[in-house]
Amino acid sequence: MKKIFIIAFLIGITFSSCEDFEGWNVDDKNPSEVPAGYLITSSQRDLALRMTSTSVNYNIFKLFAQYWTETQYTDEVNYDLTGRDIGGNFFLYLYRDVLMDINEAKRIINEDQFIDATTKTNQLAVAEIMQVFVWHILVDTYGDIPYSEALQGVDNLLPVYDDDVAIYADLFARLDAALSQLSSGDSFGTADLLYNGDISQWKKFGNSIKLRMAVRTADFDSSRSSQLASQAVAAGVFTSSSDNAAFPFEVSPPNTNPVWTSLVQSGRNDFILANTFVDIITPLNDPRASVFMADNKDPYIGATYGVGSSYTDYTHIGDLWHTPDLEGILMSYDEVQFLLAEAVERNLISGDAEMYYNEGVKASIIYWGGSEGDADTYLAQTSVAYNTAGSSWKEVIGNQKYIALYGRGFEAWSSWRMLDYPNTMTRPAISGEPVPRRYIYGNDDADVNGANYEAASAAMGGDLKSSRVFWDIVGVGN
Repeated sequence: MKKIFIIAFLIGITFSSCEDFEGWNVDDKNPSEVPAGYLITSSQRDLALRMTSTSVNYNIFKLFAQYWTETQYTDEVNYDLTGRDIGGNFFLYLYRDVLMDINEAKRIINEDQFIDATTKTNQLAVAEIMQVFVWHILVDTYGDIPYSEALQGVDNLLPVYDDDVAIYADLFARLDAALSQLSSGDSFGTADLLYNGDISQWKKFGNSIKLRMAVRTADFDSSRSSQLASQAVAAGVFTSSSDNAAFPFEVSPPNTNPVWTSLVQSGRNDFILANTFVDIITPLNDPRASVFMADNKDPYIGATYGVGSSYTDYTHIGDLWHTPDLEGILMSYDEVQFLLAEAVERNLISGDAEMYYNEGVKASIIYWGGSEGDADTYLAQTSVAYNTAGSSWKEVIGNQKYIALYGRGFEAWSSWRMLDYPNTMTRPAISGEPVPRRYIYGNDDADVNGANYEAASAAMGGDLKSSRVFWDIVGVGN
């Protein structure tokens, strides 16, 4: 009988204290919810990694831009996107590792009752600007994409693909709203690896994104683009290279520049300079040539793009790209100057296109280690000077912007789609295909989200590499 009473007593204690069970299996060292700042740090790192990388599994934009070509394996330089599911992987990484993390950070910030109102507003605005930047990259890569029904997890596993025109319109509205919410005060502090929480820098970045997107849409809707570009310039875009949106990679793995990972840590020799780039930069006596290209060959020799080539017979990638902590540039001051020059020529804004062009060239040369004197000498050449370097402003701006964007494949490819320069892009001999106008959707999309995939494909004129994003107008410059 005594034993029964003891058991009953223990059961009673157990049930009377059951409210404490909830915390028994919580691992204090591995929290189930991380601070929002950690997610911002992680999303910035993942974004910089994915955009900087030269991994043939998801980022072959440097190959699209024909800066580099492959030595032994030539599937990617011949624009095979399905063998490695490149479109599916890039899509996955930006949605899962960047957009979802930012979404979760927003949720945590909104639910935080202890953060002061100004900091909360700034944090949400910064997170929103980051998301707009990523969304615009995805639209520019694919065209129509899941947007309004995206990022809902199990609540919606089959999102519709929204029209790319409508997405851009919404992104402009979201960007304006976020910029209007930024005010003096703190945001994410040191958790923000791009700007250390500096709100003034985020304003410049947001306006520079707006300028880029406005120029993108100029051939589609010049009047609206003019309004947007003028607003961006008036509000304040990048004013020096210190404003660059650049991620600070580190000297030790796993936070090294992913190009170093591919070129050095892997021990492979998969990439060399392509003749497309070498043939453009070599005749110009460009002071950046010795930075962009190694000195293993004198003169520089670019390998024929798209054809397997011996690593030892051609010019190698410059030494700077073999350093682990080379910063990853997402957007730069020199790019903004070229955008301003283009905006003037497109009658989007008033100003002096030649002045912006010269400043873009000069800023790029100085950023890569040259001097102002080097830049002046370079610009004085008839082959570089704004009024003599080409038959049209598109050729002049397009060629020099291409050189300045060296290594930033996505933006160089996007600029080429807008300007059709450089006009020396090669059709690789094996596939004979032109440079793709977009990434195709993932290999599994048709099976996993069939009805919505088919609708998007039809709207795009087919899920083809030759289909175009809405701003890439056929017959307008290309």
